[in-house]
Amino acid sequence: MLRAICGVRVGVATPKHCLLPSIISSSLNIHTLTRTTFSRTFRFHPPSIPLPPFLSLLPPKAAASYGTGSSGAEGGRPRELLVQHLLVKEDDQKLLLDLQQKISSGEDLSDLAVEHSVCPSKEEGGMLGWVKKGQMVPEFEEAAFSAPLHKVVRCKTKFGWHLLQVLSEREESILQDIQPLELHGKIQDPSFLEEAQLIDVREPEEVAKASLPGFTVLPLQQFGSWGPEITTKFDSQKDIYVMCHHGMRSLQVAKWLLSQGFRKVYNLSGGIHAYAVQVDPSVPTY
Repeated sequence: MLRAICGVRVGVATPKHCLLPSIISSSLNIHTLTRTTFSRTFRFHPPSIPLPPFLSLLPPKAAASYGTGSSGAEGGRPRELLVQHLLVKEDDQKLLLDLQQKISSGEDLSDLAVEHSVCPSKEEGGMLGWVKKGQMVPEFEEAAFSAPLHKVVRCKTKFGWHLLQVLSEREESILQDIQPLELHGKIQDPSFLEEAQLIDVREPEEVAKASLPGFTVLPLQQFGSWGPEITTKFDSQKDIYVMCHHGMRSLQVAKWLLSQGFRKVYNLSGGIHAYAVQVDPSVPTY
């Protein structure tokens, strides 16, 4: 994928917003609601500027898990890194040395990125957001995943010289399909309904036709009212399940939830329609 960051990511150059999940609705633009200022608590909301070409988006897998699953961390899932960087041209050695000296003297990498970086991420202070293995060109990936936290390190790719800093790390987030029969089994357990975080993103008139117990209705068309408060209404460290009519709107929301820091997100495959057809005929179809 680093073939595609600045060109660092593998593959063709991709707009920055394409690296991160987006929700596309005919009546609203969710991108305008997800961009916020990066805070020191590392609650990162994806920037809306184009991604550098060295970061690229891999096509989703056919398997249930949409994570890359490469190179696991000890005792858990693979790691994701929160990375910021700046990029200078290969032949601009003097600037590179000047910037390294300024960083050694205590100047902030993000401030220097805004002023000097030739990467589109300069508009966000060099912030690339959470990245995982397979999203970066090899040289950048090797440097990032071997760098100590908070230490600014240097690496060279075909795009030039990078000064990068890993701000935080976490286990890789996971987006999975859950089949109707599996969800049905879970719903039969009263303790699951008490603890589970269940979201139905269909519109009220759809919910009136068919519904499942325990789901909180958050219509996609009303995203502007509930989207900004999602992390206060739900626990990002707990499993969360999303449902719609056929599974497409819920998949969009599930991807967006990952970008908001939710660790494990499940999308009901085929939506409530598949649930009614495959599991419970008492649930109306429409």
